[in-house]
Amino acid sequence: MAAQPASAASTQYPLTIENCGAEVIFEKAPERAVALGQNSAEILLLLGLESKMVGTAFWPNKVLPQVAEANEKVPVITVEFPSFEAVLAKEPDFVAAALPTLLGPDSKVAKREDFTKVGVPSYLSPGTCLARKEGTDAYGARDKLWSQDILFEEIDELARIFDVQDRGKALIADLKAREAKLRAEFAKGAQKLSYVFWFSSPSPTADAYLAGRNSASGFIADILGGTNAIQTDAESPAMNWESIIATEPDVIVVAKVDRNRWELDKPEAKIAFLTSDPATSQMKAVVNKAMVIMDGQAMNPTVRTIYGAEQVAQQLKALGLRK
Repeated sequence: MAAQPASAASTQYPLTIENCGAEVIFEKAPERAVALGQNSAEILLLLGLESKMVGTAFWPNKVLPQVAEANEKVPVITVEFPSFEAVLAKEPDFVAAALPTLLGPDSKVAKREDFTKVGVPSYLSPGTCLARKEGTDAYGARDKLWSQDILFEEIDELARIFDVQDRGKALIADLKAREAKLRAEFAKGAQKLSYVFWFSSPSPTADAYLAGRNSASGFIADILGGTNAIQTDAESPAMNWESIIATEPDVIVVAKVDRNRWELDKPEAKIAFLTSDPATSQMKAVVNKAMVIMDGQAMNPTVRTIYGAEQVAQQLKALGLRK
């Protein structure tokens, strides 16, 4: 039997959290939380906090199966970007956001100070607090490879905010075990594969939104004993296909994005393009049929990332690319 995490002390309120350059004070555990972004919502659900949630928004993918029943109890404001007014209509006493586009200076929803002005404490995923910009990437640039450590910080802080530290410790232990299992499995000196992670594109002729080398997708490549073929520090670079073809990846990971904003959100549409376009069809990965599907949310720095690594690992084995 696995050792159980030691019981954690209860939260002492008021609790002060330093979050992405802001000091956030909680007088008590939130009772009416809104989660802006799938990662924030899924962490709260995995912590068993559905009764403390009054709304969620921005869902690239369907919810994790193990919390689907709990999620049905929480209203979805929209699977896209909500308006500030729609969030306030839920009368929240706490807002947790997964991305700076949902809570930040250039947010499509609200700036942090907008929530402060109405007395609502807010929290932004520390894994997406990227100060440095590169090119036009709205998500910033990452100087070093993302790891689950920063996700663990987020889980621990949210658990302390809601005074459910034992649940946080259990979730972190599970994610650590999943990573350790994959690393051990893929450490056995097989071929070091290079990957391109394609999230989506507005159209076949438009630039493709990819995952940069230090992103959560780069972390997945690292877990699987390989490398990210995209070598820019930008978190989510947009690249033309001529540049992508030049990276000569061994494997192309195509995202399954359930929101269906664009036709190429669908993995089958991505694969159809790759195999039919005169240029992309000549790529080594396409010729070798080394194309695998992963939930798009796993390409973001989230609690889903390790699940995405497991999805890719299973398909690599089925393709005979790993023992």
